[in-house]
Amino acid sequence: MMNYAKYKAAPKFNFPERTWPDKELAKAPIWCSSDLRDGNQALPVPMNIKQKIEFFKLLCEIGFKEIEISFPSASDTDYELTRRLIEEDLIPDGVCIQVLVQSREDLIQKTFESLNGAKKAIVHLYVATSPLHRDVVFQKSREEVRAMAATGAELFNKYAEIYGRDRFIFEFSPEVFTSTEMEYAAEVCNAVLDVWKPSPERRAIINLPSTVELSSPNIYADQIEYMCKNLKYRESIAVSLHAHNDRGCGVAATELGLLAGADRVEGTLFGNGERTGNADIVVLALNMYTHGIDPGLDFSNMDRIESIYRDLTAMTIHPRQPYAGELVFTAFSGSHQDAIRKGMAYIGNDYDRWEMPYLPINPADLGKTYEAIIRVNSQSGKGGVSFILEQKFGIKLSRAMQKEFGGIATRLSDQSQNELSPEEIRELFDREYINIAEPYGLVSYKESNNGATHVDAVIKDHGEEKHIQGDGNGLLDAFCKAFSAHIGAQFDIVDYSEHSLDLGTDSRAISYIQILDAGKESFFGAGISHNISRSSVRAVVSAVNRMAR
Repeated sequence: MMNYAKYKAAPKFNFPERTWPDKELAKAPIWCSSDLRDGNQALPVPMNIKQKIEFFKLLCEIGFKEIEISFPSASDTDYELTRRLIEEDLIPDGVCIQVLVQSREDLIQKTFESLNGAKKAIVHLYVATSPLHRDVVFQKSREEVRAMAATGAELFNKYAEIYGRDRFIFEFSPEVFTSTEMEYAAEVCNAVLDVWKPSPERRAIINLPSTVELSSPNIYADQIEYMCKNLKYRESIAVSLHAHNDRGCGVAATELGLLAGADRVEGTLFGNGERTGNADIVVLALNMYTHGIDPGLDFSNMDRIESIYRDLTAMTIHPRQPYAGELVFTAFSGSHQDAIRKGMAYIGNDYDRWEMPYLPINPADLGKTYEAIIRVNSQSGKGGVSFILEQKFGIKLSRAMQKEFGGIATRLSDQSQNELSPEEIRELFDREYINIAEPYGLVSYKESNNGATHVDAVIKDHGEEKHIQGDGNGLLDAFCKAFSAHIGAQFDIVDYSEHSLDLGTDSRAISYIQILDAGKESFFGAGISHNISRSSVRAVVSAVNRMAR
């Protein structure tokens, strides 16, 4: 990589008057989705009109009040989409559509024509202002480019009067704003505003795009704050952000730009846009949500939003995409799993504040189930395995049993080089612990009490039925003494627990036993039965069978 010398850093912007680092976000901005315009033009196969209308309806359901729908002077499809949304009355009350146009009269005329009959529309004028565009693309001076912008603004006034001035909100973007000299960017924007003369009753939008992201987010924030302090008519305009993601900082730049005084954000769902994409509105909105700020957008059915998005755009969502990816709420690491399991037990179902290790947002708030939070592979441990058994199957293991079975499960995953599904984990647990009947099996037992408990039982010993009996301080004590005497091996119960597996009068019970042999080695067993006493006896037999292996 020795060719780095041919590159240079973006021009430095020195703004010591900055105040944004000490500020804190307190409310959501005005959101404008650019999925149907910026997002669509970035697709290998652009959406057709039917798909665009379906996407538009999705954006309205999510709660967007401003939606950039098209570049009607640039394509017949965009023009037709604009007309259909208006003529078929598909734009809900309170939703304002937005269209984009360059500073040329024929294009501006066609754009206003496409909006004929719209209840409310934002018309967005843009002129590239950077030195590179002035010198290479336009081959025009600063004064000539400023005049292009002012002329476009005058044409907006002209055609808005024809189609009903009160129907329109005007927006201007100095394209490639971030590589434009700041004093010149303010000069061009103010020239446009002087033509439009916005007021509190007739507001305008100044959009400041990082068309190509060239610097770190703090520089963008400095530039935004500079503009907020140097734009005319500040109380009558909304300062808007439109960040691209060439350096991977589109979200961060937008958040800092809001701290710097911006009022509005243009972006796309999941960040789809030209090159590396636009600022991701899903991430921006949910970042605010996790800080206790109402984002004004509804992502409570994320799976449905993702499904429609994929179907309409043919784009994929990375499994690690924040908030939306398949694996973003999934822990494979044993220590993470253990912390989440303990956090779930601690917080319960009735809580005022969500505080959970490794989960900054409750997946249920996005319509996600808890089943995918913990998944087991060779990196997992006792916490993940026990979480799955408890959440999905109602099996509650002691800490010692968690540790043993977690090791068994992760070894199997390591050997198979595969993740274990919940069903595979349950099958492994059953095979390892529950109602083990070889080499010894329980056939029947009778319990009687005459001061002490007496047990008469029939067991199978390597396939042959044997009668055993014993006395003790209860069923398990009496059975263990009879069983121990028969097999000629001493063992003691050191832990026992049981609970119901199901709801209702016909529920099954599960019992867990931990025994120690004469050498103090530990063995676990479990038993399941509709009869709780039988489940406990079966658990003893299971533990002894594991001891006999």
